[in-house]
Amino acid sequence: MGLPQITPRRVVITGIGAVTPLGNSIEEFWEGLKSGSSGINHITLLDASEYSSKIGGEVKNFDPTIKLDHRETKRMDRFCQFAMFAGIEAVEDSGIDFESCDRDRIGVIFGSGIGGMYVFEEQVRNVLNKGPRKISPFFIPAMISDIAAGHLSIRYGLHGPNFSTTSACATSGHAIGCAMRSIRYGESDVMLTGGSEAPITLVGLGGFCAMRALSTRNDAPEKASRPFDKERDGFIIAEGGGIILLEELEHALARKAKIYAEIIGVGFSGDAFHITAPPEDGRGAAKSMLAAIKDGGLELEDIDYINAHGTSTPLNDAAETQAIKTVFGERAKKIPISSIKSMVGHTLGAAGALELISTVLTIKHSIIPPTINYENPDPACDLDYTPNKAIKKEVNAALSNTFGFGGHNASLAVKKYS
Repeated sequence: MGLPQITPRRVVITGIGAVTPLGNSIEEFWEGLKSGSSGINHITLLDASEYSSKIGGEVKNFDPTIKLDHRETKRMDRFCQFAMFAGIEAVEDSGIDFESCDRDRIGVIFGSGIGGMYVFEEQVRNVLNKGPRKISPFFIPAMISDIAAGHLSIRYGLHGPNFSTTSACATSGHAIGCAMRSIRYGESDVMLTGGSEAPITLVGLGGFCAMRALSTRNDAPEKASRPFDKERDGFIIAEGGGIILLEELEHALARKAKIYAEIIGVGFSGDAFHITAPPEDGRGAAKSMLAAIKDGGLELEDIDYINAHGTSTPLNDAAETQAIKTVFGERAKKIPISSIKSMVGHTLGAAGALELISTVLTIKHSIIPPTINYENPDPACDLDYTPNKAIKKEVNAALSNTFGFGGHNASLAVKKYS
Protein backbone atom coordinates (compact mmCIF):
# COMPACT_ATOMS: atom_id res chain seq x y z
CA MET A 1 0.00 0.00 0.00
CA GLY A 2 1.56 3.32 -1.08
CA LEU A 3 1.66 6.58 0.80
CA PRO A 4 -1.26 8.97 0.22
CA GLN A 5 -0.64 11.62 -2.41
CA ILE A 6 -0.32 15.15 -1.08
CA THR A 7 -1.54 18.00 -3.26
CA PRO A 8 1.02 20.81 -2.95
CA ARG A 9 -0.46 24.03 -1.62
CA ARG A 10 0.34 27.47 -3.00
CA VAL A 11 2.53 29.73 -0.87
CA VAL A 12 2.48 33.52 -1.03
CA ILE A 13 4.46 36.35 0.55
CA THR A 14 2.28 38.69 2.60
CA GLY A 15 4.76 40.52 4.85
CA ILE A 16 8.37 41.70 4.68
CA GLY A 17 10.79 43.45 7.05
CA ALA A 18 14.41 44.53 6.79
CA VAL A 19 17.31 46.12 8.65
CA THR A 20 20.09 47.01 6.20
CA PRO A 21 23.05 49.29 5.48
CA LEU A 22 20.64 51.28 3.29
CA GLY A 23 18.07 51.83 6.02
CA ASN A 24 16.15 50.18 8.82
CA SER A 25 12.83 49.64 7.07
CA ILE A 26 11.56 48.17 3.82
CA GLU A 27 10.79 51.65 2.48
CA GLU A 28 14.34 52.91 3.08
CA PHE A 29 15.88 49.69 1.75
CA TRP A 30 13.88 49.80 -1.48
CA GLU A 31 14.46 53.51 -2.05
CA GLY A 32 18.20 52.94 -1.66
CA LEU A 33 18.18 50.04 -4.10
CA LYS A 34 16.16 51.92 -6.73
CA SER A 35 18.45 54.94 -6.58
CA GLY A 36 21.63 52.88 -6.75
CA SER A 37 22.88 54.18 -3.41
CA SER A 38 25.81 52.66 -1.55
CA GLY A 39 25.49 51.75 2.11
CA ILE A 40 29.20 50.97 2.39
CA ASN A 41 31.65 53.19 4.25
CA HIS A 42 34.58 53.09 6.65
CA ILE A 43 33.94 50.83 9.64
CA THR A 44 32.94 52.65 12.84
CA LEU A 45 31.83 49.74 15.03
CA LEU A 46 35.46 49.01 15.91
CA ASP A 47 38.95 50.38 15.32
CA ALA A 48 39.81 48.86 11.95
CA SER A 49 43.11 50.67 11.49
CA GLU A 50 45.18 47.48 11.76
CA TYR A 51 42.98 45.42 9.43
CA SER A 52 43.64 45.00 5.73
CA SER A 53 39.99 45.80 5.00
CA LYS A 54 38.68 48.84 6.82
CA ILE A 55 35.30 49.15 5.13
CA GLY A 56 31.91 47.55 5.62
CA GLY A 57 28.18 47.74 5.24
CA GLU A 58 27.11 48.83 8.71
CA VAL A 59 23.53 49.25 9.89
CA LYS A 60 23.31 52.92 10.81
CA ASN A 61 21.29 54.75 13.47
CA PHE A 62 19.94 51.47 14.79
CA ASP A 63 17.99 51.72 18.03
CA PRO A 64 16.35 48.39 18.91
CA THR A 65 14.37 49.99 21.74
CA ILE A 66 12.15 51.66 19.14
CA LYS A 67 10.40 48.30 18.87
CA LEU A 68 11.81 46.22 21.74
CA ASP A 69 11.90 46.53 25.50
CA HIS A 70 15.25 47.83 26.77
CA ARG A 71 15.72 44.92 29.20
CA GLU A 72 14.96 42.49 26.40
CA THR A 73 17.61 43.95 24.11
CA LYS A 74 20.29 43.68 26.83
CA ARG A 75 19.95 39.90 26.64
CA MET A 76 20.27 39.75 22.85
CA ASP A 77 23.25 39.84 20.56
CA ARG A 78 23.13 42.43 17.78
CA PHE A 79 22.21 39.77 15.18
CA CYS A 80 19.16 38.83 17.23
CA GLN A 81 18.12 42.47 17.65
CA PHE A 82 18.17 42.78 13.85
CA ALA A 83 16.00 39.68 13.57
CA MET A 84 13.42 40.94 16.05
CA PHE A 85 13.32 44.44 14.55
CA ALA A 86 12.78 43.12 11.03
CA GLY A 87 10.36 40.47 12.28
CA ILE A 88 8.12 43.03 13.93
CA GLU A 89 8.06 45.05 10.70
CA ALA A 90 7.15 41.95 8.67
CA VAL A 91 4.31 40.99 11.00
CA GLU A 92 2.95 44.54 11.05
CA ASP A 93 3.31 44.78 7.27
CA SER A 94 1.33 41.56 6.80
CA GLY A 95 -1.60 42.78 8.89
CA ILE A 96 -1.95 39.30 10.37
CA ASP A 97 -3.74 38.86 13.70
CA PHE A 98 -2.17 35.85 15.38
CA GLU A 99 -4.95 35.86 17.99
CA SER A 100 -7.42 34.79 15.33
CA CYS A 101 -5.13 32.09 13.86
CA ASP A 102 -4.26 28.55 14.89
CA ARG A 103 -0.84 29.21 16.36
CA ASP A 104 -0.04 25.51 16.36
CA ARG A 105 0.17 25.89 12.58
CA ILE A 106 2.42 28.97 12.55
CA GLY A 107 6.16 28.59 12.91
CA VAL A 108 9.59 30.14 12.49
CA ILE A 109 12.56 28.97 10.44
CA PHE A 110 15.28 31.57 10.70
CA GLY A 111 19.03 31.39 10.26
CA SER A 112 22.36 33.02 10.95
CA GLY A 113 25.65 31.98 9.44
CA ILE A 114 27.75 32.97 12.47
CA GLY A 115 25.39 33.86 15.32
CA GLY A 116 26.27 35.94 18.36
CA MET A 117 29.81 37.10 17.67
CA TYR A 118 29.47 40.24 19.80
CA VAL A 119 28.43 38.30 22.88
CA PHE A 120 31.00 35.57 22.21
CA GLU A 121 33.90 38.02 22.07
CA GLU A 122 32.68 39.92 25.11
CA GLN A 123 32.50 36.77 27.21
CA VAL A 124 35.91 35.53 26.03
CA ARG A 125 37.36 38.83 27.26
CA ASN A 126 35.56 38.34 30.57
CA VAL A 127 36.95 34.87 31.18
CA LEU A 128 40.48 35.85 30.16
CA ASN A 129 40.55 39.05 32.23
CA LYS A 130 38.35 38.19 35.22
CA GLY A 131 38.02 34.42 35.33
CA PRO A 132 35.21 31.93 34.64
CA ARG A 133 32.95 33.22 37.42
CA LYS A 134 32.44 36.39 35.38
CA ILE A 135 30.85 34.60 32.44
CA SER A 136 27.27 35.82 32.05
CA PRO A 137 24.48 33.29 32.60
CA PHE A 138 22.97 34.71 29.42
CA PHE A 139 26.09 33.96 27.37
CA ILE A 140 24.93 30.74 25.72
CA PRO A 141 21.30 31.71 25.04
CA ALA A 142 22.45 35.06 23.60
CA MET A 143 25.18 33.58 21.41
CA ILE A 144 23.67 30.48 19.81
CA SER A 145 22.52 31.07 16.24
CA ASP A 146 19.10 29.45 16.69
CA ILE A 147 18.05 31.88 19.40
CA ALA A 148 16.53 34.41 16.98
CA ALA A 149 14.00 31.81 15.87
CA GLY A 150 13.28 31.12 19.52
CA HIS A 151 12.74 34.78 20.40
CA LEU A 152 10.42 35.34 17.44
CA SER A 153 8.25 32.35 18.37
CA ILE A 154 8.13 33.40 22.03
CA ARG A 155 7.11 36.97 21.18
CA TYR A 156 4.13 35.84 19.11
CA GLY A 157 3.30 32.53 20.82
CA LEU A 158 3.94 30.45 17.70
CA HIS A 159 3.91 26.69 18.32
CA GLY A 160 4.52 25.42 14.81
CA PRO A 161 7.85 24.25 13.34
CA ASN A 162 10.72 26.15 14.91
CA PHE A 163 14.40 25.77 14.06
CA SER A 164 17.45 27.47 12.62
CA THR A 165 19.51 26.91 9.50
CA THR A 166 23.25 27.52 9.20
CA SER A 167 24.87 27.16 5.79
CA ALA A 168 27.17 30.18 5.57
CA CYS A 169 25.99 32.63 2.90
CA ALA A 170 23.19 30.29 1.78
CA THR A 171 21.67 30.24 5.29
CA SER A 172 18.52 32.28 4.75
CA GLY A 173 17.97 30.82 1.29
CA HIS A 174 17.75 27.42 2.95
CA ALA A 175 15.56 28.80 5.75
CA ILE A 176 13.07 30.28 3.29
CA GLY A 177 13.04 27.12 1.18
CA CYS A 178 12.34 24.93 4.21
CA ALA A 179 9.61 27.28 5.42
CA MET A 180 7.98 27.28 2.00
CA ARG A 181 7.96 23.47 1.92
CA SER A 182 6.48 23.35 5.44
CA ILE A 183 3.45 25.24 4.14
CA ARG A 184 3.34 23.61 0.72
CA TYR A 185 3.05 20.11 2.14
CA GLY A 186 0.55 20.89 4.88
CA GLU A 187 2.69 21.04 8.01
CA SER A 188 1.91 24.71 8.65
CA ASP A 189 -0.19 27.60 7.33
CA VAL A 190 2.04 30.59 8.10
CA MET A 191 5.81 30.85 8.59
CA LEU A 192 8.17 33.65 9.59
CA THR A 193 11.48 33.07 7.85
CA GLY A 194 14.74 34.73 6.85
CA GLY A 195 18.12 35.46 8.36
CA SER A 196 20.28 38.01 10.16
CA GLU A 197 23.95 38.63 10.75
CA ALA A 198 26.22 40.95 12.77
CA PRO A 199 29.75 39.88 11.79
CA ILE A 200 31.60 43.22 12.01
CA THR A 201 33.50 42.35 15.17
CA LEU A 202 37.19 42.12 16.03
CA VAL A 203 37.41 38.43 15.22
CA GLY A 204 34.73 38.39 12.51
CA LEU A 205 36.44 41.07 10.47
CA GLY A 206 39.87 39.63 11.29
CA GLY A 207 38.92 36.14 10.17
CA PHE A 208 37.73 37.25 6.75
CA CYS A 209 40.78 39.51 6.37
CA ALA A 210 43.02 36.55 7.18
CA MET A 211 41.34 34.60 4.37
CA ARG A 212 41.99 37.51 2.00
CA ALA A 213 38.32 37.35 1.09
CA LEU A 214 37.58 41.06 1.58
CA SER A 215 38.10 44.07 -0.64
CA THR A 216 40.98 46.35 0.34
CA ARG A 217 39.72 49.31 -1.70
CA ASN A 218 39.80 51.34 1.51
CA ASP A 219 40.23 54.73 -0.16
CA ALA A 220 36.86 54.50 -1.91
CA PRO A 221 34.41 52.47 0.19
CA GLU A 222 31.36 53.25 -1.93
CA LYS A 223 33.22 51.91 -4.99
CA ALA A 224 34.60 48.78 -3.35
CA SER A 225 31.75 46.34 -3.95
CA ARG A 226 31.75 45.82 -7.71
CA PRO A 227 30.21 42.48 -8.65
CA PHE A 228 31.11 41.16 -12.11
CA ASP A 229 33.46 44.11 -12.74
CA LYS A 230 36.95 43.20 -13.92
CA GLU A 231 38.52 45.18 -11.05
CA ARG A 232 36.64 43.40 -8.26
CA ASP A 233 38.96 42.36 -5.43
CA GLY A 234 36.79 40.79 -2.73
CA PHE A 235 33.49 41.14 -0.93
CA ILE A 236 32.48 43.78 1.62
CA ILE A 237 31.58 42.49 5.07
CA ALA A 238 28.13 43.71 6.05
CA GLU A 239 25.39 43.27 8.64
CA GLY A 240 21.61 43.28 8.70
CA GLY A 241 18.51 41.15 8.73
CA GLY A 242 15.54 40.28 6.57
CA ILE A 243 12.27 38.50 7.39
CA ILE A 244 9.51 37.28 5.13
CA LEU A 245 6.05 36.16 6.23
CA LEU A 246 4.96 33.22 4.08
CA GLU A 247 1.35 32.16 4.02
CA GLU A 248 -0.76 29.45 2.43
CA LEU A 249 -2.77 31.09 -0.33
CA GLU A 250 -6.27 30.27 0.93
CA HIS A 251 -5.29 31.37 4.43
CA ALA A 252 -4.12 34.71 3.02
CA LEU A 253 -7.22 35.16 0.86
CA ALA A 254 -9.54 34.39 3.75
CA ARG A 255 -8.19 37.35 5.71
CA LYS A 256 -7.95 39.57 2.59
CA ALA A 257 -4.19 39.95 2.95
CA LYS A 258 -2.16 41.92 0.44
CA ILE A 259 0.05 39.59 -1.59
CA TYR A 260 3.48 40.65 -2.80
CA ALA A 261 4.30 37.57 -4.87
CA GLU A 262 4.10 33.79 -4.91
CA ILE A 263 7.08 31.61 -4.04
CA ILE A 264 6.87 28.58 -6.30
CA GLY A 265 10.22 26.81 -6.48
CA VAL A 266 13.11 25.74 -4.28
CA GLY A 267 16.43 24.32 -5.44
CA PHE A 268 19.22 23.09 -3.17
CA SER A 269 22.53 21.53 -4.19
CA GLY A 270 26.09 20.91 -3.01
CA ASP A 271 29.32 21.59 -4.88
CA ALA A 272 31.30 18.82 -3.15
CA PHE A 273 34.38 20.67 -4.37
CA HIS A 274 36.19 22.97 -1.91
CA ILE A 275 35.60 24.53 1.51
CA THR A 276 35.48 28.09 0.16
CA ALA A 277 35.85 28.17 -3.64
CA PRO A 278 33.17 27.28 -6.20
CA PRO A 279 34.02 25.03 -9.15
CA GLU A 280 34.95 27.13 -12.19
CA ASP A 281 32.05 25.77 -14.21
CA GLY A 282 29.54 26.67 -11.49
CA ARG A 283 27.94 23.24 -11.77
CA GLY A 284 26.50 23.28 -8.24
CA ALA A 285 24.91 26.68 -8.79
CA ALA A 286 23.49 25.50 -12.11
CA LYS A 287 21.94 22.46 -10.40
CA SER A 288 20.22 24.61 -7.76
CA MET A 289 18.80 26.99 -10.37
CA LEU A 290 17.53 24.15 -12.54
CA ALA A 291 16.00 22.48 -9.49
CA ALA A 292 14.14 25.67 -8.49
CA ILE A 293 12.83 26.15 -12.03
CA LYS A 294 11.63 22.54 -12.22
CA ASP A 295 10.16 22.64 -8.71
CA GLY A 296 8.18 25.74 -9.68
CA GLY A 297 6.76 24.14 -12.82
CA LEU A 298 8.44 26.80 -14.93
CA GLU A 299 10.14 26.70 -18.30
CA LEU A 300 13.53 28.31 -18.86
CA GLU A 301 11.94 31.02 -20.99
CA ASP A 302 9.66 32.02 -18.10
CA ILE A 303 12.53 33.54 -16.08
CA ASP A 304 12.59 37.33 -16.62
CA TYR A 305 15.21 38.29 -14.01
CA ILE A 306 17.93 36.83 -11.80
CA ASN A 307 18.95 38.35 -8.48
CA ALA A 308 22.51 37.05 -8.40
CA HIS A 309 24.62 35.97 -5.47
CA GLY A 310 27.23 38.28 -7.03
CA THR A 311 29.71 38.70 -4.19
CA SER A 312 32.33 40.83 -5.98
CA THR A 313 34.96 38.10 -5.65
CA PRO A 314 36.97 36.97 -8.69
CA LEU A 315 36.00 33.29 -8.44
CA ASN A 316 32.35 33.53 -7.42
CA ASP A 317 31.21 36.02 -10.03
CA ALA A 318 32.84 34.14 -12.90
CA ALA A 319 31.46 30.80 -11.71
CA GLU A 320 27.93 32.16 -11.27
CA THR A 321 28.08 33.70 -14.74
CA GLN A 322 29.08 30.33 -16.17
CA ALA A 323 26.31 28.61 -14.22
CA ILE A 324 23.71 30.98 -15.69
CA LYS A 325 25.05 30.26 -19.18
CA THR A 326 24.89 26.51 -18.51
CA VAL A 327 21.24 26.77 -17.47
CA PHE A 328 19.94 29.24 -20.05
CA GLY A 329 22.29 28.83 -23.00
CA GLU A 330 22.12 31.68 -25.52
CA ARG A 331 19.13 33.18 -23.72
CA ALA A 332 21.40 33.98 -20.75
CA LYS A 333 22.52 37.17 -22.49
CA LYS A 334 18.93 38.43 -22.65
CA ILE A 335 18.06 38.03 -18.96
CA PRO A 336 18.60 41.09 -16.71
CA ILE A 337 20.73 40.22 -13.69
CA SER A 338 21.71 42.33 -10.70
CA SER A 339 23.62 42.01 -7.46
CA ILE A 340 22.40 44.19 -4.62
CA LYS A 341 25.63 43.36 -2.78
CA SER A 342 27.09 46.20 -4.83
CA MET A 343 25.01 48.50 -2.59
CA VAL A 344 24.69 46.71 0.77
CA GLY A 345 27.77 44.49 0.81
CA HIS A 346 27.65 40.84 1.80
CA THR A 347 25.40 40.23 4.80
CA LEU A 348 26.38 36.54 4.92
CA GLY A 349 23.54 34.57 6.53
CA ALA A 350 21.08 37.43 5.93
CA ALA A 351 21.90 37.77 2.22
CA GLY A 352 19.32 35.28 0.93
CA ALA A 353 16.46 36.97 2.78
CA LEU A 354 17.38 40.51 1.79
CA GLU A 355 17.93 39.47 -1.81
CA LEU A 356 14.61 37.63 -2.00
CA ILE A 357 12.89 40.70 -0.57
CA SER A 358 14.58 42.77 -3.26
CA THR A 359 13.41 40.27 -5.90
CA VAL A 360 9.84 40.38 -4.61
CA LEU A 361 9.84 44.19 -4.72
CA THR A 362 11.22 44.03 -8.25
CA ILE A 363 8.23 41.91 -9.25
CA LYS A 364 5.77 44.15 -7.39
CA HIS A 365 7.07 47.48 -8.74
CA SER A 366 8.48 46.41 -12.14
CA ILE A 367 11.83 47.99 -11.30
CA ILE A 368 15.10 46.07 -11.52
CA PRO A 369 17.74 47.48 -9.15
CA PRO A 370 21.20 48.04 -10.59
CA THR A 371 24.59 46.50 -10.05
CA ILE A 372 26.50 49.66 -9.20
CA ASN A 373 30.23 50.17 -9.76
CA TYR A 374 30.15 48.13 -12.95
CA GLU A 375 32.75 50.05 -14.97
CA ASN A 376 35.23 47.59 -16.48
CA PRO A 377 33.82 44.63 -18.44
CA ASP A 378 35.34 41.24 -17.68
CA PRO A 379 35.46 38.69 -20.52
CA ALA A 380 34.56 36.02 -17.94
CA CYS A 381 31.46 37.99 -16.89
CA ASP A 382 29.71 38.96 -20.09
CA LEU A 383 26.00 39.01 -19.27
CA ASP A 384 23.56 41.87 -18.62
CA TYR A 385 24.18 42.89 -15.01
CA THR A 386 21.90 45.99 -15.10
CA PRO A 387 24.90 48.30 -14.79
CA ASN A 388 24.74 51.34 -12.53
CA LYS A 389 21.12 52.36 -13.06
CA ALA A 390 17.78 50.77 -12.25
CA ILE A 391 15.53 49.92 -15.17
CA LYS A 392 11.76 49.71 -15.56
CA LYS A 393 10.75 46.26 -16.69
CA GLU A 394 7.84 43.96 -15.97
CA VAL A 395 9.04 40.81 -14.22
CA ASN A 396 6.67 37.87 -14.00
CA ALA A 397 9.06 35.21 -12.73
CA ALA A 398 12.51 35.47 -11.19
CA LEU A 399 15.29 33.52 -9.51
CA SER A 400 17.20 34.55 -6.39
CA ASN A 401 20.55 32.81 -5.75
CA THR A 402 22.57 32.32 -2.58
CA PHE A 403 25.74 30.23 -2.41
CA GLY A 404 27.86 29.56 0.67
CA PHE A 405 31.26 28.40 1.87
CA GLY A 406 31.24 24.63 2.09
CA GLY A 407 29.61 24.38 -1.33
CA HIS A 408 26.05 25.08 -0.15
CA ASN A 409 23.72 26.36 -2.89
CA ALA A 410 20.14 27.61 -2.67
CA SER A 411 17.98 29.08 -5.43
CA LEU A 412 14.43 30.34 -4.98
CA ALA A 413 11.87 30.93 -7.74
CA VAL A 414 9.15 33.53 -7.28
CA LYS A 415 6.48 34.86 -9.61
CA LYS A 416 3.83 37.52 -9.81
CA TYR A 417 0.68 36.42 -8.03
CA SER A 418 -2.33 35.85 -10.22
